[in-house]
Amino acid sequence: MEPTSEFKSKSGLKRIFSAFFYSIDGLKTAVRSEHAFRQELAVFVVGAIAAVLLPVSAFQKLVLIGSMVIVLIVELINSAIEAVVDRVSLERHPLSKNAKDFGSAAVLLACLLAGATWAVVLFNRFF
Repeated sequence: MEPTSEFKSKSGLKRIFSAFFYSIDGLKTAVRSEHAFRQELAVFVVGAIAAVLLPVSAFQKLVLIGSMVIVLIVELINSAIEAVVDRVSLERHPLSKNAKDFGSAAVLLACLLAGATWAVVLFNRFF
């Protein structure tokens, strides 16, 4: 039998509740300790309000908001990668740099996708 982590989740309904509260803890930690996440969250709040108020279809509102949620998701994953790399070693290493740069590149691509989504929806609505 393979060794398992003592942190491995439970089964059943307890696992679902535990996972929910772990997720809330993750969001709280990201807001408290990740400057980039706070910035993107601020953009998300303003953008979500704008999307709801825009004279576009419900589907377009969903796409606008969803593209910004993707940015938040990718930023959380990037922060997780950075935390693991820093946990393993604070020493400079090319592989550590690669891991952090790959995560950063993923955030950039998510931001470009969100920007392109907003541009297309707004262009189609107003021009």
